Amino acid sequence: MEPSNYPVTFSVDYPDRKLNRLSSFFRILAAIPILIISGLIAGGSYGEYGYDDYVYVAGAGIGLVALPAALMILFRQKYPRWWFEWNLELLRFLNRIDVYLALMDDEYPSTDEQQSVHLSFPYPNVEADLGRGMPIIKWFLAIPHYFALFFLGIGAFFAIVIAWFAILFTGRYPKGLFTYVEGVFRWSNRVLGYAFTLVTDRYPPFRLSA
Repeated sequence: MEPSNYPVTFSVDYPDRKLNRLSSFFRILAAIPILIISGLIAGGSYGEYGYDDYVYVAGAGIGLVALPAALMILFRQKYPRWWFEWNLELLRFLNRIDVYLALMDDEYPSTDEQQSVHLSFPYPNVEADLGRGMPIIKWFLAIPHYFALFFLGIGAFFAIVIAWFAILFTGRYPKGLFTYVEGVFRWSNRVLGYAFTLVTDRYPPFRLSA
């Protein structure tokens, strides 16, 4: 895959091998323990397909540190490094679960290792790279993306259902479906990086590709 010129990058290694059919068949049941853990960490309801599962925001260090980061940028022009690293690692963890639920990898999600899922965004220079008042309006500027991701998410759901049958019969995840679902996750993570984790002021592109 060609390198992206957008600060938030996301990719999933395609499993060019036979996937575990039994694990795929019982995927929802197998994921229950890690979903419980993610619910305790994220502090809110957990979606499956990546287009709305991280927008929950809570205080006291639970879930994404989005609202406190927005206030710090607005009033102090600071983004504490540990808040940034928490958000990055939490999103990596939740993406690993999403990818597992989407049948794109049959390796059980790790709480710390990246495995086949690669999400990255740079630590921002707040004074140079982030507009002081932007956190107030980013959530609204991203509204067109919310609508796009809603319909893309529906498409991803049906793509995953079709992939589930394909894996049961052939052991393989169709490459075209894999690329589409990966693209939906990529789009979602770009919007999250822009509007919620606040790591860039560059407006996310309307595309599935890198």
